[in-house]
Amino acid sequence: MSLVIKIRGIIRNFPLGQEVVKVLKGIDLDINRGEYVALMGPSGSGKSTLMNLLGCLDTATAGTYELNGKDVSNMSQDELAEIRNKEIGFVFQTFNLLPRTTALDNVALPMIYAGASKEARIKRAEQVLSDVGLADRMDHKSSQLSGGQRQRVAVGRALVNSPSIILADEPTGNLDSKTSVEIMALFEEIHNKGNTVIIVTHEEDIAAHAHRVIRLVDGMISSDERTK
Repeated sequence: MSLVIKIRGIIRNFPLGQEVVKVLKGIDLDINRGEYVALMGPSGSGKSTLMNLLGCLDTATAGTYELNGKDVSNMSQDELAEIRNKEIGFVFQTFNLLPRTTALDNVALPMIYAGASKEARIKRAEQVLSDVGLADRMDHKSSQLSGGQRQRVAVGRALVNSPSIILADEPTGNLDSKTSVEIMALFEEIHNKGNTVIIVTHEEDIAAHAHRVIRLVDGMISSDERTK
């Protein structure tokens, strides 16, 4: 199996006045291509900080991070933005869609930044929306969609550039239990197609869908178990 994520000795400190808050205290982590991982931990455990580092939204104070064989530890902001767009598909609790824009245009957006032609964008966005079960909602604005449909659009947008990893932060946090089950079934489907999926959650029943559960406590990995 090939490694998609390789982290060694990751430390993340945040200055707070005269103090320094040590949030991540030397994390080592390998994630293989095609794994389905849940990242868990109580509030203040460092899981959101680790997610931001994995997603190249933040850089570490010390340590190295290789994503898909590329060392992203010392990249510039512009280089990180390019990596984020090409290598990482984000799914957020709050969907982060453009409300007055159609589902199709929301999904196609990352491809604009990637420099794809309009024809290629439309074709790929249509395909992805069909894959997430929204073939009949492509022309609806996101403000006209239900919460579950909006999250499907967000998942489609995350998939559109065929990224190395799908990174989902509390993806069912704003959904009712029935819709949560549907969205988790969609993640299972995405994983079955060979995608690497990392879900950050504090809910045990959501983490139970993953095949490996990594728990953080006080900025360190306290357990790492394969469950399936």
